[in-house]
Amino acid sequence: MSADIQNLDPKALWKNFYKLTRIPRPSKKEGKIIQFIKEFGEELGLDTSVDAVGNVLIRKPATPGMENRKTVVLQGHLDMVPQKNSDKQFDFEKDPIEPLIDGEWVKANGTTLGSDNGIGVAAAMTVLESKDLQHGPIEALFTVDEETGMTGAFGLKPGWLRGDILINMDSEDEGELYVGCAGGTNANMELTCREEPVPEGHRALQLTISGLKGGHSGIDIYLYKGNANKLLNRFLWHATRKHGLRIASIDGGGLRNAIPREAVALVTVPAAEEAAVMEYVKQTEAVFRNEYATIDPDLKFKAQKAELPSSVIDAETQKNLVNAVYACPNDVIRMSNDMPGLVETSTNLARIKSEEGRIEVLCLLRSSVDSAREALKEQFVAVFEPAGAKIVFDGEYPGWKPNMDSPILKTMQEVYNSKFGRVPEIKAIHAGLECGLLGGVYPNLDMISFGPTIRYPHSPDEKVHIGSVKKFWDFLVETLKAIPKK
Repeated sequence: MSADIQNLDPKALWKNFYKLTRIPRPSKKEGKIIQFIKEFGEELGLDTSVDAVGNVLIRKPATPGMENRKTVVLQGHLDMVPQKNSDKQFDFEKDPIEPLIDGEWVKANGTTLGSDNGIGVAAAMTVLESKDLQHGPIEALFTVDEETGMTGAFGLKPGWLRGDILINMDSEDEGELYVGCAGGTNANMELTCREEPVPEGHRALQLTISGLKGGHSGIDIYLYKGNANKLLNRFLWHATRKHGLRIASIDGGGLRNAIPREAVALVTVPAAEEAAVMEYVKQTEAVFRNEYATIDPDLKFKAQKAELPSSVIDAETQKNLVNAVYACPNDVIRMSNDMPGLVETSTNLARIKSEEGRIEVLCLLRSSVDSAREALKEQFVAVFEPAGAKIVFDGEYPGWKPNMDSPILKTMQEVYNSKFGRVPEIKAIHAGLECGLLGGVYPNLDMISFGPTIRYPHSPDEKVHIGSVKKFWDFLVETLKAIPKK
């Protein structure tokens, strides 16, 4: 039962996380969770405020004897990525998440769990309501819309926060301290298309790529998981040449920061080629399954007969589309030379959708090196401009440059070593943490990020390791005790 997670250790944190699973909170639909967090702070009698974009700030005074410590900002984001399995009936704007205990992990029933960033939010809530923890002055900052644009962090104004140290609780490997992150940019390409009559003698097929695991387009990009958009287009590129296939519509992927798990195209083929195309789909499925056997063993590629559409995309636009998508950069572009194992630059072909005379292609470009991100943008222009696409880059956010002399880094290294008998790893993350934006508004903040172990975020396979949540919480508690004096 979902409520069983409230009996996990530490109970106070899991109780708060369970409360969060009851409240719908997909990105850009955070009204209910904003109200919940606001009322949570007010019911505790704490100074609570909400800014113009929906960020919530709750202040808690220091416990007796700790008043002279530096003020700590505990920060997490309220929204979650809404992803579900295709066979799961679920409305992220109305239905509560259904968490399940699965051995050493907590996951959800057919949907994303929201441990990203619900565990961090629950930890901050638990500190705010605690009566027995030792800590200096606390500011808990709950931001909105981190997952689809970081508009909460973008909208944060100077002068609201008073803190000296910011502890972001949105990273996903227990025992690691994060001191830097990648910046990112959205690449939006749009092709206009004309409707043409379906060629005489054609029959319709619906092509579907499914069964891929997907995942976080930054954290998981180094795994080279199957991208449904790239795989489907690879087939379309060949089938247009071999069998005269025409595309009527295409719809693949969803969120910019999730590796696409499914893609569908309605196509037509000459009647004389139908059997050959059906056979080619089977052959292609076998090829894809072989290529992705280790990382995406449940990959499926199917063709079903369908009702003949009223029109198809004009031949010139179709050719431009499949050529551009085939050439579109995707996955890891470059690994870091400065930090072994860290992805420096990547891109994710997140979304392709045809609708009402236009075709939208959306990618998320990430890099910890600004010049490399600019060069990647230029590659997109070089690929899509010849295809006749309109190209817009937006939603750009900065990276977070590591500060190896950070006082909070030194403090947390010492605390972890004392508590657990080893020094935690220091890393940067190939994802967009809000620290880059927050540091731009509050340049004097000493910042760090840490969290429990979360796997497959941004996908229905998302899960959080139960034991790591306990260590994450104990580490936070000890860190708050060890915050230095002003």
